[in-house]
Amino acid sequence: MKSFSTSLLASLLAASAAFAADAPFELTGMPPGATVLKSQSSRVFPTPATTPGEPIETRPPELSTDKPAFPGQTRAPYRQTVPYKVTTITEALKAPWGFAFLPSGKVLVTEKSGAMRIVDMKGAVSEPIANVPAAYYSGTHGMHDLALDRNFAKTHRIFFSYFEPVADDKTNLALASATLDEAKGALNDLKVIFRAYPAAPKTLNGNGGGRIAIAKDGTVFLTVGDRSKSPPWEIAQRLDTHLGKIIHVTTEGKAAPGNPFIGKEGALPEIWSLGHRSEQGLAFDASGKLWETEHGPRGGDELNLIEPGKNYGWPIIFHGIDYPGELINGGLTEKEGLEQPRYYWDPVIAPSGLMFYNGKLFPQWKGSVFVGALRGTMMDRLTVKGDKVVDEESLLFDLKSRVRDIRVGPDDAVYVLTDDGKLLKLTPA
Repeated sequence: MKSFSTSLLASLLAASAAFAADAPFELTGMPPGATVLKSQSSRVFPTPATTPGEPIETRPPELSTDKPAFPGQTRAPYRQTVPYKVTTITEALKAPWGFAFLPSGKVLVTEKSGAMRIVDMKGAVSEPIANVPAAYYSGTHGMHDLALDRNFAKTHRIFFSYFEPVADDKTNLALASATLDEAKGALNDLKVIFRAYPAAPKTLNGNGGGRIAIAKDGTVFLTVGDRSKSPPWEIAQRLDTHLGKIIHVTTEGKAAPGNPFIGKEGALPEIWSLGHRSEQGLAFDASGKLWETEHGPRGGDELNLIEPGKNYGWPIIFHGIDYPGELINGGLTEKEGLEQPRYYWDPVIAPSGLMFYNGKLFPQWKGSVFVGALRGTMMDRLTVKGDKVVDEESLLFDLKSRVRDIRVGPDDAVYVLTDDGKLLKLTPA
């Protein structure tokens, strides 16, 4: 596949150079009567509204003519659920990205700069775990997510994702496994089991992906962003690259049996779904369905129900506009054969970690979907019935912290990781 790699990277470099030089783009005209929300307005996130039955979002959409494909696809009505108490376990972490609960009750955390640490429930933060591989830390890239093997109590095995520096001033998203020696604070048996193809220039340090979900059978799902700048390319639509895809592999990094593109000429067998931009959340619901949150362009953040072989449209269809303020592909929002998001946010909230709550501590939240919001500086709670969002509630907005990841603890409390270094615990008030 050498010739493909050379051609693809040449395209990536050309796009990156055009962006860096602020070169003129080929623009598409706006629909008649359409107006665009001013860029600076979309970056100011107002206090979410709390009027029962009305949306929490009060701003107009980025593109005035943009409409949902079906009722309830966006701006669900507000519904208040239950009061809660917030306890700060620690605020001494440095740009944390992902976390998982160990059988000991402690928490293993990744920091984007390249470290892993162990945090106990009294707030003690360990020194960096030894033998963690070097991550390339720039822009949105660095050390990303982690997850425990289904048989962790026996194997002590973890999986984690990070951006790995490679030759020729490039990086790629790597998925590694290792065994954790909790007592000694070290990783052993380190092995990179999967590398996203192809590696791309270090200057393309956005739209990384890197979120992990472990299926019931122990296989591993990983999100891989398209690493696009503006204007976007259609890498996410090509089956001969992992960029802009969700991949599905065994614990050894091989294509998982039953993957939809195994045996298809010109397609990489690890691909599970395609047409993604920058997937930041990935989680299974109680029924075993896989869901994803994704950063879209201005006005196009998404919650998707992920199914094998499906095409989620980027950059052919989407809601919103490109970041410089122009249309992409004429502003097309629907096309036969391309999947619609189950929900979208316009203007964006920059969704991150994704979690389904099925604990007993908060019975009012059972079955709710929790979405971290980076730009929105909140935790968004959604009620999903079937595959439709029926109401929405903003939580933690008063903290003004970028919510990076969310997990349910062994005590059924909700734990929240924020970009400003906090690990929070939510319990009933």
